[in-house]
Amino acid sequence: MRIYSDETRTELVAVVCNSCSKELLVENGILKEECVPVEHSFGFFGLRDGECDRFDLCEECYQKMISRFRIPVEKWDRKELL
Repeated sequence: MRIYSDETRTELVAVVCNSCSKELLVENGILKEECVPVEHSFGFFGLRDGECDRFDLCEECYQKMISRFRIPVEKWDRKELL
């Protein structure tokens, strides 16, 4: 969950993991800790047509979540970290 200074969402104040409620490090509006942001809009043919979700997971909660997958996530290394 992202918390901003006002409704214009210009300055990030805090990021909290939606799973474990750990507050991630934010300094001067910049997130300085690994976070997995998820935003999804549900389309047709499902139970949640037209609904949208947004949440953030800390790295530890992301690892816990993917460890329960029966089919592992695809992984690769990036050559440049810009």
